[in-house]
Amino acid sequence: MNDRDELLEIINREGKVIGIAPRGKVHGNPSLMHRVVHVLVFNKKGNLLLQKRSADKDVAPGKWDTSVGGHVDPGEGLIEAAEREMEEELGIAKCKPQLLYTYMHTNSYETELVYTYSCVYEGEILFNKQEIDEVRLWDIRDIKNHIGKDIFSDNFEHEITTYLKRSG
Repeated sequence: MNDRDELLEIINREGKVIGIAPRGKVHGNPSLMHRVVHVLVFNKKGNLLLQKRSADKDVAPGKWDTSVGGHVDPGEGLIEAAEREMEEELGIAKCKPQLLYTYMHTNSYETELVYTYSCVYEGEILFNKQEIDEVRLWDIRDIKNHIGKDIFSDNFEHEITTYLKRSG
């Protein structure tokens, strides 16, 4: 199955499933909200791992983005989705994500109900080279200094702004 055929649950503002549609129909139609999980992966020093999205991605190609992000499969639990995405994208299997917050992200392309988790991880990163061009640990100050400079995805700028407001 290619990415456009991936099935996504369509949800209402309360997160209740109201239908299922192919990704190709959901992406490009911001009236069809779907669930995603993000995981902010930190090291023990508090640096945040970011991924540089592949230039082939349909959303934010070549931009720096959240450590882990992905769709919740139909019928899948949120923690299950977060753990699956960590393993698929970064090869991380031994890090228990903790829920931080939930928010809605919308732009001209899509609307997502985002469930953001975090974990602290010090092991090896074996990133998926078909989806990710590069990974790098960033100091939070460096991230703050690059907001608005068109190197981050709009999703990540929303994410990090939300994180910074909530973490003080």
